[in-house]
Amino acid sequence: MTSEKLNRPAMGIMFILMGVAAISVNDLLVKMLSGGYPLHQTIWVRSFVGLMFSLVFLYLEGGVKMLRTSTPGIHALRGILIVFANMTFYAAVAVMPLGQATALFFVAPLFITLLSIPLLGEPVGPLRLGAVVVGLIGVIIVQQPWSDEGTVSRWVLFLPVIAAFLYAFTQVLTRKLGVSTPASALAVYIQSTFLIVSSGFFLIAGDGRFAEGVDNESVTFLLRAWRWPEAQDVPVFLGLGLCSGGIGYCLSAAYRSANAATIAPFEYIGLPLALFWGWLAFGEWPDAAMWLGCALIIAAGLFVFLREQFKNRPQPGRRGRWGRR
Repeated sequence: MTSEKLNRPAMGIMFILMGVAAISVNDLLVKMLSGGYPLHQTIWVRSFVGLMFSLVFLYLEGGVKMLRTSTPGIHALRGILIVFANMTFYAAVAVMPLGQATALFFVAPLFITLLSIPLLGEPVGPLRLGAVVVGLIGVIIVQQPWSDEGTVSRWVLFLPVIAAFLYAFTQVLTRKLGVSTPASALAVYIQSTFLIVSSGFFLIAGDGRFAEGVDNESVTFLLRAWRWPEAQDVPVFLGLGLCSGGIGYCLSAAYRSANAATIAPFEYIGLPLALFWGWLAFGEWPDAAMWLGCALIIAAGLFVFLREQFKNRPQPGRRGRWGRR
């Protein structure tokens, strides 16, 4: 793909908005199914349908030959990290408010900043490190460890943060890889990895024996037995597949169409969308502390992105003045 095609910010923003909207609907549908189906079944059905859509996109972008790669190991590692990031996040979504889980996940850009130091050798100065600290304070406020009113165990509150770390690791790995693979091929790789991992869960735990006697709802969601979908749930599963195909393609296309610093801030529309779906479908509404924590996380993440963009912009007459940011 030429450099001209890789510098289309308007297209990148369009794709990221579509992808984030699909993610918000996807999270809503997973939460709706979490009470009756195991997570690995939900992911398997979602990924199977999503793979069908991804293969159509692949055909339109050049066919099976676009799947050829000289770095299959890195693609496999990237896929596994995304799979476990998703599974960790959805294990949290099953038992905690959708908006709260999403807010905690948005610490991912801050983890990307931290991981870029050892993995990419990128200099990160005091201002961006300060933003990371502010964002982590926001995480603590959202988790509200001082409160005894929550019905979710403390360790479950860390699941979206763990998911954010795994997702951040994936993005840093992608940056290090310098992916030149078409968006449709990237989506096929990811969907195939989801299918392989969820099939493994089915072979090991599909009969539900590991969920027997377990009281924790997140663990039960991960390990309960597979069952045939009820008629009213079939459209939900199909919707998940459609969202999955759209997410895989749109996010890959977005980050291949424009600079990450340009489009990444638009990912934050996912938080108000999650709050909206949580309120509409489950009657969830954040309290004052959560609003404050969300504001700190978003402000810190946006600062990191804007600072990164400013750092990479030529500064005539100021070479070396600002040092490491």
